[in-house]
Amino acid sequence: MTRDQALNSLKENLKNNNLIKHCLAVEAAMNDLAQKFNKDIEKWGICGLAHDIDYEKTVDNEKLHSKQGADMLKELGFDKEIYEAVLTHNEAHGIEPESLMAKALFCVDPLTGLIVAATLVLPSRKINDLSAESVLKRFKEKAFAKGANREIIQKCEEYLNLSLEEFINTTLSSMKKISNELSL
Repeated sequence: MTRDQALNSLKENLKNNNLIKHCLAVEAAMNDLAQKFNKDIEKWGICGLAHDIDYEKTVDNEKLHSKQGADMLKELGFDKEIYEAVLTHNEAHGIEPESLMAKALFCVDPLTGLIVAATLVLPSRKINDLSAESVLKRFKEKAFAKGANREIIQKCEEYLNLSLEEFINTTLSSMKKISNELSL
C-alpha cells in the first residue's frame, strides 16, 4: 500500500476535512518519529495517515472505533503491524500497544489535538507562532482541550523513552512542516 493509495482510501471514508487534517498531522508526526527511531518512515506515516479511517462510521460507538478501522485496513491489504497499531490506538479497547509504531501512534494521536487547540487560541491562529513551551503550559491546564488525554500523551516517556518536552517538540515541528496542509 502506497501513501497515495492510503490517502485515497482515507478520503473515500472520511468526508470531514478537519478529520483528514488530523490524520495528516498524525502522519507527519509519525514520519518524524520513525526517522528519530530509524524505522520505516513510509510505513509509520501510512499508519498515522490511516489511523482514523473508520471514524465517521463509528463516531457513535467508541467500542467499534479502530476495530472496524483495523478490519478495513486488513481487507485493503495494509501491513499487519499497521492495522494492529490502528486497533490499539483506541484506549477504549484496553489493548496495550506492542510495537514501537503502535506505541508512537497511541501517544501522538491526542497530542496533535492538543497542539491544534493551542494554535487556535493564539491571536494569529498560526502554528508557526506556537512554541513547545506554550504547548507544555497548555498540557498542564486540565480544563484546556479536555479531549486530549494527558495520561496517554505522557506515556511517551515510558513507551518511547522520550521526555514530554522532546515529544512535544518533535510533534510540533512535524506539524509546522505541513502547516499549509493543516490550514494552520
